[in-house]
Amino acid sequence: MNPTELRQILTDFAAGRVSLLERHEAGARAVSHYDFNNAYQYVISREETHLAWLQTALAELNASLPAAAPAIPVPEVPRGKTGDPGVFRGVLEDDARHLASFVDEWRGRVAAMTHARHRIMLDVILGESREHQRVFEQAAAGIEDMLGRRTGGVPRQGAVLPTRWME
Repeated sequence: MNPTELRQILTDFAAGRVSLLERHEAGARAVSHYDFNNAYQYVISREETHLAWLQTALAELNASLPAAAPAIPVPEVPRGKTGDPGVFRGVLEDDARHLASFVDEWRGRVAAMTHARHRIMLDVILGESREHQRVFEQAAAGIEDMLGRRTGGVPRQGAVLPTRWME
């Protein structure tokens, strides 16, 4: 694999990852359920790490992180039943589908790479993407404790704001 081919595959892969990260950020703004939103924050944090790895790999090839591939729209969340975790099912299922599609699209291309270090890096990202897919599938199924169980029987209550922080 020559440097031009390697740069192209890393650039295309990174553009897809940027698009998914932006979609998950939009999904986190739409999903106010506390536990499901925590899952988004976990996934977003890992995806930011993945993009840092990709940015470093691209910099070694004198390339920069690309803009996102086309934006992925967020399904509309029904209004009025904010206490019902089922209202977020469409958004969560959509995220799981997009992650599965990304992994399916890239699995063969990554396996065929001859640059071992970058192939392994992309394999790790694809493996974690598959795990993120499962997190969204569990949340879509209504499993609220996919990141851990609450102790002491504390009831689930409250919601998060549509922004990550406020000043």
